[in-house]
Amino acid sequence: MIFPIVVYGDPILRKKAEPITPDYPGLAEFLTDFWETMYVADGVGLAAPQVGRSIRIFVLDASAGADDDPSLKDFKKVFINPVMLETPGEDIVIEEGCLSLPEIREKITRPDTVRIRYQDENFEVHEETFSGFAARIIQHEYDHLEGKMFIDYLSPLRRKLMKNRLMNISKGKVTPKYKIRVPV
Repeated sequence: MIFPIVVYGDPILRKKAEPITPDYPGLAEFLTDFWETMYVADGVGLAAPQVGRSIRIFVLDASAGADDDPSLKDFKKVFINPVMLETPGEDIVIEEGCLSLPEIREKITRPDTVRIRYQDENFEVHEETFSGFAARIIQHEYDHLEGKMFIDYLSPLRRKLMKNRLMNISKGKVTPKYKIRVPV
């Protein structure tokens, strides 16, 4: 099943997501549908709040960056109950987009490296350091679990200038190539 993507204006995107346990109902089926939703929407990452679930899960497939970084070939991971430990890298400015903010792309500054502890789909604990494209996606998706969006890193003036575009998104006046769920 393909989930509709929750767009800007829905309160779930601003809520801190809750941890889950291995007995979370229907987790395997949810993850299958979650991956499928991300691929249908042409995303490289997706967080559970973006499909209407306030739980601490995100997925990413960074293999799209393999041309620039061969280590990303087949880089596909599930992050459950992640905890950001540190972001020791150098700040890098890169343009970001978001499935919950269709038709908006902005230059965002983030550290180039991240150290994170998380559980995989089998609830095995991992603590790893990621750099480059993978670190960027991880930080972006982790922010969704914390109730943040990439536009929060923009200056107040820049956010004010995009107010009408954000309002149009919240009213469904956008035409992404995937199903969306607008705020009620």
